[in-house]
Amino acid sequence: MSTTSCAISNRTSAPKSSRAEARAGLTGRILLTLFLAACGGGPSPSPVPMPAPVREPTQPPVAVKPRKVLPPTPIHYGPRDTAVTMADLDSLWQQQLMLPVEGLTRKAIKDNYTAGRAGRIHAALDISAPRSTPVLAAGDLVIGRLTTGPVGGIVIYASDPDEQFTYYYAHLERYRRGLAVGDRVAKGSVIGYVGTTGNAPKNAPHLHFQVMKRSTGRAWWDGPPINPFSYFASDGIRPTGRDIPIEDL
Repeated sequence: MSTTSCAISNRTSAPKSSRAEARAGLTGRILLTLFLAACGGGPSPSPVPMPAPVREPTQPPVAVKPRKVLPPTPIHYGPRDTAVTMADLDSLWQQQLMLPVEGLTRKAIKDNYTAGRAGRIHAALDISAPRSTPVLAAGDLVIGRLTTGPVGGIVIYASDPDEQFTYYYAHLERYRRGLAVGDRVAKGSVIGYVGTTGNAPKNAPHLHFQVMKRSTGRAWWDGPPINPFSYFASDGIRPTGRDIPIEDL
């Protein structure tokens, strides 16, 4: 009776042992898989595609106006306001001014910048010439003001395109026909005519020509003066065909 019972017991216990081993094997495989994954030994993840690089739009380079290679800046004659720096004089020399009266040479004019005027210096050049002689733009200019008064008479205020300097023309006989505020005129262009308007002696026609460092604010035409005598780079010879008004043909 006991032998039979043992046999039955052995037959019934064998399947339970197999199932336990199977469960243990499955658990071991799961643990091994988790271990390998944690240690980097698992299957490599698929590579994540990187987005294509985005090209930033390129800005065109800013054009820098080259400075002309010129002889050294001339000496400034006469007193100079402290607001006028050597850098200002260098910039004025870069303008390469033309003598602003038609037909005159630099050797023909006098430096009367420091001449006395009612207890002060003149601070400008008086350039004598016959009445109605064409007055020229000393550089490439923008016409800023056209006025008439008892002192300067018929007057032109102009500036260079970079607005560094103001150019003052006084005692004109008249303006060039059609000249208007805002006009851009090329160097050597006719802008007016020599006269004796204002407080100029009626028997001494001349151009009162003044250069000033352009002032800031509303009164841009009233900056510290600069003696232009040594900064004229060319004589008053008008370029052929440049901005010649009809009445001069």
